[in-house]
Amino acid sequence: QVQLVESGGDLVQAGGSLRLSCAASGRTFSITVMGWFRQAPGKEREFVAGITRSVGNTLYADSVKGRFTISRDNARNTVYLQMNSLKPEDTAVYYCAAGTGYGVTVRPSAYDYWGQGTQVTVSS
Repeated sequence: QVQLVESGGDLVQAGGSLRLSCAASGRTFSITVMGWFRQAPGKEREFVAGITRSVGNTLYADSVKGRFTISRDNARNTVYLQMNSLKPEDTAVYYCAAGTGYGVTVRPSAYDYWGQGTQVTVSS
């Protein structure tokens, strides 16, 4: 089993920045890819960004390209999401996910482990 704990969510004004962290523990050697998803009230969970653990290949949703950056620190078993130029539409609960498959995928069903989520609220 793998446990994921997110942190860094907060209330921020539009145009501001936040950095989310996700620390993994347990059988972390089995993780091959990590990702961030978000879910706003009344909406489905959507892919935000993902990164492969070994090579560091990344994938971003079109809505966050150029504004968000995903990175990893394998020594700390931690993945980060740097969010800049935040918009009110970025408001959501952000979830960290870890998978054991090959490559980054946008499908939530491809990820095996999930964190509890952290709230990001962007005010206009």
